[in-house]
Amino acid sequence: MRSVPLHLEPGSDLRQALEQLAVEQNASGFVLSVVGNLAQAAFQCPGKSIPTVLRGELEIITLQGTIAPEGVHLHLSLSDGECRVWGGHLEPGSRVLKGADLLVGLLDTAAQAPARTTAAPEPRVAIAVRSGCPFSRRALRMLRTLGIPYRLIEPSADGSVPQVFLDGQLIGGYDELAQRHGRGELEALRQG
Repeated sequence: MRSVPLHLEPGSDLRQALEQLAVEQNASGFVLSVVGNLAQAAFQCPGKSIPTVLRGELEIITLQGTIAPEGVHLHLSLSDGECRVWGGHLEPGSRVLKGADLLVGLLDTAAQAPARTTAAPEPRVAIAVRSGCPFSRRALRMLRTLGIPYRLIEPSADGSVPQVFLDGQLIGGYDELAQRHGRGELEALRQG
């Protein structure tokens, strides 16, 4: 394992920075420590259908979970100005206020997974999202919850999001993804 320090400037998206680190390093790992604060926190509370968004000076208490090029699974706890503690699954849209410093542990390639005789197949699903888009968050959450591997792609400059592609073909946005799920058409895409 190697330790990688990560400094985030004001305005940085906490989740996207960790997703980007995993992709750039092509490595899996986990958050070892974090100090800093947020101007806005977006997190998914248990049992809620949409993320909770808090604004103000929010102190990060903990951030733990895993990161990988295929995606992240992170839990955030934070304190507001009244010392109330909040927490849940970290979502895109959590913006750094003054700064944040993280230490991320990345696993050596040999420790990431057992050796395979063949390369892992490319995920059949690709998705273009934008930070702050509630339908992008819902689509990503659906894919993660269902255990469907996906890769993030850049949205076109003028295109709506999310844009979901299956085997290279555009199937539509969140509504179309949800309809396919309702019809049981996503079962074959599950991992494992």
